[in-house]
Amino acid sequence: MRRLFRSLIGGFSGVAGALALAAIFHLTLWGKGTEPAIRVEATPVNRDAKLGASYAPVVKKAAPSVVNIYTTRTVHLRVFQNPFFNNPVFQQFFGNQSGPVVTQKQRYLGSGVIVSPEGYILTANHVVAGADEVKVKVGDKKEYTARVVGKDPPTDVAVLKIDAKELPAITLADSDQLEVGDIVLAIGNPFGLSQTVTMGIVSALGRSGLRGFSQYQDFIQTDAPINEGNSGGALIDAEGRLIGINDAIYSPNGGNLGIGFAVPVNMARFVMDRLIRSGKVTRGNLEGVLIQDFTPDLAEGFNLTIQKGVLVADVSADSTAQKAGIKSGDVITAFNGKDVFDAHALQLLVSESLPGSQAAIKLIRNGVEKTITATLTELRSEIAPDDSGPNINSSPDKTTADALDGVTVADLQPSVRAQLNVPNDVQGALVLEVEKDSNSANAGLQRGNLIVEINRQPVRNAGDAVTLGRQAKGSQILLKIWRREGGFAGTQFISVDNIKKK
Repeated sequence: MRRLFRSLIGGFSGVAGALALAAIFHLTLWGKGTEPAIRVEATPVNRDAKLGASYAPVVKKAAPSVVNIYTTRTVHLRVFQNPFFNNPVFQQFFGNQSGPVVTQKQRYLGSGVIVSPEGYILTANHVVAGADEVKVKVGDKKEYTARVVGKDPPTDVAVLKIDAKELPAITLADSDQLEVGDIVLAIGNPFGLSQTVTMGIVSALGRSGLRGFSQYQDFIQTDAPINEGNSGGALIDAEGRLIGINDAIYSPNGGNLGIGFAVPVNMARFVMDRLIRSGKVTRGNLEGVLIQDFTPDLAEGFNLTIQKGVLVADVSADSTAQKAGIKSGDVITAFNGKDVFDAHALQLLVSESLPGSQAAIKLIRNGVEKTITATLTELRSEIAPDDSGPNINSSPDKTTADALDGVTVADLQPSVRAQLNVPNDVQGALVLEVEKDSNSANAGLQRGNLIVEINRQPVRNAGDAVTLGRQAKGSQILLKIWRREGGFAGTQFISVDNIKKK
């Protein structure tokens, strides 16, 4: 999915690709007051209703709630005496010929949605990020100076407040009720053309993996035309209720190609609630558990027929997850009553839970379904990724496991254990080499990994790997491996085709 996105315009406010999302950003709430009155309707849209000749009644209902946002930012520009000297190639011959730094005020456009009569407004974080001043224009009436209640870069959601009462607040829908094919309207301020309305359908749901965003992605994809200046505006359903905050488009050339993305209103409402209540967004964390998608190949290795769930690859010692009874090899199928279909969906459900709360987790262990209760902790800042891999300069006796064709393994020597910083309680066979285009390489096995289990049987050394590899039956071999990758070190399951390559 990532490879399709040559250019993702996240900053419709005029800054190309201006989305520098941090792990978690806290901003103190300015002037805490009473909680706003926000109207929410959880009923799904009436899909049996016949399509009318006009959407004018829907637009009249929702459009007054959509506002124009104008921000002013101070930028510092270095003026070059000759533009050619801006090129490092010329600078190496002529030196740095840069001129003085000039300070300028620049104005940007965006949109927002009034969600309470007391003046609370939802918008996109990148619309107001770095702004010295934020102005909000309601319809053709008065222009207000807004204060930023709070911002949440991980979801690209921000909350503003203007000093006004009895404002035309929009009704919020339940975005979990959306279906692909539902009719939607986008309302915003594209290119400064206020109150522009476009129509389309929900093209896809649960979009994630988009470059330039953090891991908290659950986008609504729509073909309703969205352009520069629409960011922070409303995506509404056929009854005029808010279902999303317009946020980004896929645009190799800067124009609309019919692929736009909106933050679901349920996610935006979660962020807004936390920002208004406490001035920051706190997220739940199932401490000590490493998860991965439960693929059909893995299901075959575990002898399970289910087509959904999340596989627990590893559990840290003395962690909250271990104390709750979660074990490596468990398959999580539901979290607090909601089905989970992949690791990303589970991550979102956990993050939107309150730290300190009790979570009911349904899982399958050795073919038996059970439910356990875990206490969630608070998610802290994430570890920055480190792409450096292990440097193995040891060459013990080599042995090749027949069933794992193309894999060379060896006993884990103390010197290599220390170099890879492998915990003393982890035993396995060290992978010295994985032939390119082999079944194991295609499954993700890499040099420096440790094979700790084959088909749920423990591997203590290279000899065990050879023996269990030769004994492996079936079309798939289930491996449990230990690896150090990026900022993570722990175990993971992979499934390898047990078919001889021609």
